[in-house]
Amino acid sequence: MRAYTPKDDVQAKAYYTDRYYVAPQVPKQEVESDEVFAQDLAAIKAKFEVKEAYIQVKQMVVYINANDIYSLLEFMRDELEYTQLSEMSAIDWLAKDNTFEIFYQMLSMNKRKRIRIKYFITNGQAVDSVEKLFRSADWSEREMFDMFGIEANNHPFMKRILMPYDWQGNPLLKTYPLEGDEFAAWYEVDKIYGKEARDVIGPEIRDTAKVDRYDSERFARLGYEVPKGTKITGDEPKSEKAYQEDGGVFLIKKYDKESSVIVDDPQR
Repeated sequence: MRAYTPKDDVQAKAYYTDRYYVAPQVPKQEVESDEVFAQDLAAIKAKFEVKEAYIQVKQMVVYINANDIYSLLEFMRDELEYTQLSEMSAIDWLAKDNTFEIFYQMLSMNKRKRIRIKYFITNGQAVDSVEKLFRSADWSEREMFDMFGIEANNHPFMKRILMPYDWQGNPLLKTYPLEGDEFAAWYEVDKIYGKEARDVIGPEIRDTAKVDRYDSERFARLGYEVPKGTKITGDEPKSEKAYQEDGGVFLIKKYDKESSVIVDDPQR
């Protein structure tokens, strides 16, 4: 039995930093172009420092200082009628400048307006929990901790929510391998059977997106189906398959390929 030696931590540094895709920005408008947003921004500026503000895709984006988040959201809830926190999470900019961008999506049903509050924190810095203001922040802050490793101060139960409590690494970091690292590949084997069973069982295959068209053991080739284990030559004749069994199904019209219609109108 070979001795297990831990591999280098593949999450310790960013790789392919020149290949991270950054989506192009949609046009931005001045806040003054919307009367409601202009009034809301003026009220916010009267109490808090605003670093930047603009309208994008019909919602206002406001950048603030990180330590103002609790007081600002409380002010928006009680004074500006933004009573719903519909989403919050983080964006990984570690490869760029070692920061996370935190955002809070606020909704006012009375005004029919949305405001997105944003600020930056450095890697390793915690955020202030807003769970006492919005119960929806409970699971969102736990997910942010689970996926990005960002802790929320004063959260009532700062534990992972999607991954097991003893999981290593944060899957939404850009440095996290798409197929998982060595820990992910051996997690269930080590947990259930122990490291001594690695040579017997082998690692978990987590690349579910990979499809080998010549591998008849793993999937059926639609229209060119062959029995399991058959050697693929590449010149198999096309086989037409019926969508329903003979006679159809009770109360359902029999369907075949010839009578099918492709709907081009998405509003139909």
